[in-house]
Amino acid sequence: MQAITSEDIAAALVIWGNGKVAISVAFEDGGIEAARQTAAANLDAYYGYTLGPVLFKPTMASGAQTFRPTREGAVAYFCGHSNDYPLDAGFAIQGWRSIESETAAEFIQGDVAMWMGWVSLTDKTGAATKVDKSFGYKRDDAGVLRIVLHHSSLPYQP
Repeated sequence: MQAITSEDIAAALVIWGNGKVAISVAFEDGGIEAARQTAAANLDAYYGYTLGPVLFKPTMASGAQTFRPTREGAVAYFCGHSNDYPLDAGFAIQGWRSIESETAAEFIQGDVAMWMGWVSLTDKTGAATKVDKSFGYKRDDAGVLRIVLHHSSLPYQP
C-alpha cells in the first residue's frame, strides 16, 4: 500500500473544501435535490463509507444525532431538509465560496494519517467562519485517500 504524504493531506483538504463550495453552488443553482446529488457524489469520492462507519462529528449537531457514522447522516448534515435529522440547517448550503486550512499538526503512519487544524470558510458575502477540525485518512484498496474520521467544533470562547 502506498504511504500517505503531507502533500496528499494538503490535497485532500483542498478537495474537501472545494466539495463544500460545490454543494453551496449546486443548491443556489438547482435547489435541494441538486445539493443532495452533489453532496452524495462528494461523499462517495473521498469519504470512507465503503470501508465501514465514518467517525463523523459535525460542527453543529447535538443530542442523539451528534455523531454521524452513516452516509445518510452526512448528507443530511451537509444539505439539511431532512425529516430524519430535523435540526440540520444544511452546513454546506450556506453560500460558501472559499475554504482555507491551517495545519496545527499531522500524524502519518503508512496508509493511515491524522490531521488537525483550523478551517476558515468564507461565504458569498465575505463573512468567514473558522472551525476546529480533525480528519483521519486511510487509503482504500484502490489507493484512494478516504476520510474515515471527521471531527469539527467551534473554537472555545472563554
